[in-house]
Amino acid sequence: MSRIVVLGAGESGVGAAILAKAKGFDVLVSDLSEIKPEYKKELDDNGVRWEEKGHSADEILKADEVIKSPGIPDKAPLVAELRTRGVPVISEIEFAGRYTDSKMICITGSNGKTTTTMLTYHTLKKAGLDVGLAGNVGFSLARQVAVDPHDYYVIELSSFQLDGMYDFKADIAVLLNITPDHLDRYDYKFQNYVDSKFRIVQNMTEADSFIYWNDDPVIQAELAKRDIKASKCPFALEKAEGLAAYVENEILKFEIKDKKIDMELSKLSLKGQHNVYNSMASGLSAAVLNLTKETIRESLSDFQGVEHRLEAVARVRNVLFVNDSKATNVNSCWYALQCMNTPVVLILGGKDKGNDYSEIEELVKQKVRAIVCLGVDNSKLHDFFDGKVQNIADASSMKEAVEKSFQFAEKGDTVLLSPCCASFDLFQSYEDRGRQFKEQVRNL
Repeated sequence: MSRIVVLGAGESGVGAAILAKAKGFDVLVSDLSEIKPEYKKELDDNGVRWEEKGHSADEILKADEVIKSPGIPDKAPLVAELRTRGVPVISEIEFAGRYTDSKMICITGSNGKTTTTMLTYHTLKKAGLDVGLAGNVGFSLARQVAVDPHDYYVIELSSFQLDGMYDFKADIAVLLNITPDHLDRYDYKFQNYVDSKFRIVQNMTEADSFIYWNDDPVIQAELAKRDIKASKCPFALEKAEGLAAYVENEILKFEIKDKKIDMELSKLSLKGQHNVYNSMASGLSAAVLNLTKETIRESLSDFQGVEHRLEAVARVRNVLFVNDSKATNVNSCWYALQCMNTPVVLILGGKDKGNDYSEIEELVKQKVRAIVCLGVDNSKLHDFFDGKVQNIADASSMKEAVEKSFQFAEKGDTVLLSPCCASFDLFQSYEDRGRQFKEQVRNL
């Protein structure tokens, strides 16, 4: 019997273990941290061996294959040793893909992934398709393939998941944009990160569709270097030759597969230029699948948005508080600031991933009244922003950050939590950071 070791016992790892057990493998789940009680119970119920708070290296190194959580870096000593010994190390998505022939709509990009994934899922669901939501959102793909299979899957893919994918193939691949992110995981080489994102098109054939933002210079440079077999469906704001979606006279236009769909920009439920791109990508995925014009229009106009992504929390004494905790890189914050039509008090900070803040410098000078630095070490933020904004202060808790922001804000201002950084210095996750923000705003 082949032995599979699963490293990491979060949703991805537990899903992979359940599927591996169902397929007759000898399975061990190993986690350096403590495993959540509900996951322990699931593993026990499925007869899966597990260990926590440490790895049995001797046993793990004897595995025939290892499924690694996306959160574990390739540089981790145990992973490096496995690779040295020639043991295949794959992602949960790669493993799950072996056991399903369902249609895969896969979405990646530095920004906008979750919104586009949720919007695409919403559209397919509205069309009455049997569809699952997987990857970075929803239940793990492996779990669904094992116990709750669907005909279609809409999958949000991070670069870390793509790194562990080899034979998996997308039927529809969406690449929204590529800007520097997670460079600490890619030897601080942007090209390594770009290569990772482009893994989304590997193994695609002429029968598949590749949807991408045509005006992204990084994507354009890569297209020139690569022979991509899939049918190309580029989108952009301004009409140009060969575009599958564009805007003309405030009308969003889709032109794909003899299908033409027009929709007034004002009817899109998601506001802001970046959400026009997200709506284009979702609409194109739906058009490729031959969904009706009515379904596509309705879905783009009645979608409710995503928690922690430009989420309006409350207005307190005419100051609007906006939760954009999902902005874990500088480009995400750039999008958020670009949407703002009022003076801003900006909450920044967290675990810096090799950020270059010059990308938001002009917008900060134009729109930001004050910055509150929320982090364990704010020295890099001060080095860059001191003297560029009127007021800059430090906070070591969300309570302090919200209170200081409120003091800086004037009537009609927006307090924007758009941190540019990962959350792991003070919070468990960007979700935890966003929820704490909302809780403190409601306590004002």
